[in-house]
Amino acid sequence: MTFRLSSLLAASALALSGCATVPAGDGALSLEVSKDCGARPRCHATLGAALQAASAEPADRPVRIAIGPGDFNERVVAERSNLVITGSGQDRTRLHHDLVAEHAAALHRDRWGTAGSATLTITGKDVAVSDLAVENDFDYLANDALPSADPRKIGNSQALAVLLDTTSDKVRFDRVAMLGYQDTLFAHGGRAYVRDSLIAGNVDFVFGDGQLLIEDSELRTRRRVAAEADGFDSFLLAPSTPIAQAVGILVHRSRLTREDGVRDASIALARPWHPTTRFADGRYADPDAIGQAIFVDCWMDAHIHPDHWASMAGTARSGAKTDIFTPQSSRFWESGSTGPGARKVDIGMTWQPPMPFAAMRAIVLDGWAD
Repeated sequence: MTFRLSSLLAASALALSGCATVPAGDGALSLEVSKDCGARPRCHATLGAALQAASAEPADRPVRIAIGPGDFNERVVAERSNLVITGSGQDRTRLHHDLVAEHAAALHRDRWGTAGSATLTITGKDVAVSDLAVENDFDYLANDALPSADPRKIGNSQALAVLLDTTSDKVRFDRVAMLGYQDTLFAHGGRAYVRDSLIAGNVDFVFGDGQLLIEDSELRTRRRVAAEADGFDSFLLAPSTPIAQAVGILVHRSRLTREDGVRDASIALARPWHPTTRFADGRYADPDAIGQAIFVDCWMDAHIHPDHWASMAGTARSGAKTDIFTPQSSRFWESGSTGPGARKVDIGMTWQPPMPFAAMRAIVLDGWAD
């Protein structure tokens, strides 16, 4: 009875602070992040400080972090496994930073600015994030508006909101807003599940070689100032799925929307990314990154181009970006599309999944998601 009463009192205090509550009946370490900690124990002013405090705990101990309302301007690397991060709502808890690839190379092990720019990097396994917004608020539109010869223009304008790094697996997002422009969500690890969430961006804003299921969510295309060539302003997905991997990026029962200023018939569902890779005989686009992008039972607004898919240039052996990878040589497929953007023309797409979609979905969710 004493334990139960103390638990109720602690929960009441946390609720009064405006912070989300997370039960810890499994022996987990419970921490709080708040703009107003007062004298409350295990309360920290930043998510980074809470994660630093958790690093002293045994690696197998679950950690639950509840974040209260407010804007938290920080760049966070979540290295722990068995981790739950819960905010107070997408409109109340905001984690943000404005780092851009041009200035972030020193923060990545391979001096890769895109990966180093992430506001939130997850490297652990069995990680759940819910009820908050994660944003990279680099001023992409102002940079996009500058002439290419302007010395102020940043060439490497990729600015990640979320990086799922190579060691991550079984990462889940519920009711999370991931906000950026170019390269918002980088799926670069194992399996990840995004549900009841919002992902917003413009150029290749969901991309990578991981196994990613986006379900019952919104993919919102944001405007840009400078358009791409060949009739496309930008692209939703840029998968780089290894050819030996059965599952890439799956989008299921989701809405493809746009903000004001995005033109009709200007956005491709996906284009194939073949990352520049160092091989024994040189450095060039990885020929085995046969990207997979699948859309099933999605509603598409009129901004989707009737071709639906686009090509993408890659690095040739000469070092120039002259190798062109086409959607017809990729693993792109859709089924059950509705809405004004569902209309399409025949561009010669022939690939079909080798297994039912339910089986592909089960590969991502096997043994860890309800």
